[in-house]
Amino acid sequence: MPSAGTTHISIVVSTFSTKQDMRADDPLSDFSAREIMLNEISKRVYVTGTGPAVIVMTEMPGISPHVARFARWVRDAGFTVYMPSLFGRDGVVASAEEGAAVFQKACVSAEFRAFAGKGSSPVTLWLRALARLAHEESGGPGVGAIGMCFTGNFALSMMLEPAVLAPVVSQPSLPMDDPAGTGMDAADLQAVRQRLEAEDLTVMAYRFAGDAFCRAQRFAAFSEALGERFVSKVLPDSAASQDTAPFFTRYVTTPHSVVTAHLIDEAGQPTIAARDEILDFFASRLKPM
Repeated sequence: MPSAGTTHISIVVSTFSTKQDMRADDPLSDFSAREIMLNEISKRVYVTGTGPAVIVMTEMPGISPHVARFARWVRDAGFTVYMPSLFGRDGVVASAEEGAAVFQKACVSAEFRAFAGKGSSPVTLWLRALARLAHEESGGPGVGAIGMCFTGNFALSMMLEPAVLAPVVSQPSLPMDDPAGTGMDAADLQAVRQRLEAEDLTVMAYRFAGDAFCRAQRFAAFSEALGERFVSKVLPDSAASQDTAPFFTRYVTTPHSVVTAHLIDEAGQPTIAARDEILDFFASRLKPM
């Protein structure tokens, strides 16, 4: 990039029809593209599936074929996926130059707070409203959410919405200029901790050991703020795919994207195990036995 305590539910993934060419643009034709107005702000949201809702937030530089593939895995595990378009061109394999331009635009956007000392990103207010809507539309006990990379900590901020029961934080990269920063207001973090403890909830978090954009200091800061409710998993760098899209090849030179760009789609791979664990986590919270 430029400059605990849940019931295990086994998810069957062998029937997922998600083998596709990750180097080709994805038309997203199996998603319904909806323009959703919330808090007087309209965003396009790609919706697919049935069952309790899970909000899948894209990584940089946008809804790539890898991000869409993960969304389909969530859908095929029995959930309604809501995938908002937050930046970039939807479905494309961005060139290195286009990806860099998307990143730079997001860094100066009023919706995102990419640097230390600025607190929680305002876009999380819209995402919390989306969670409320998704819960109303899809039913179930609540909503799951996963943020990745630039949106990684958003899933945690969304815990301020009572409908969100299953947050997953994958390689959170904000703030860009403080490896030990959380990208959240201290008061928001405290409110999240209180809710996690009061409702016996947990946060699942993932990163690669050598990730230059989400370092060990960030997970340590989240652990200090949230205690044992923050369940972190660190994958070895050897588990990351070396076959990446142009933006990643040029700018993301360390293992980074656990369930998308650096996932190796083969049985027995640590990244596949992480994917399955996330699906199990959603099921345990949103489809209780």
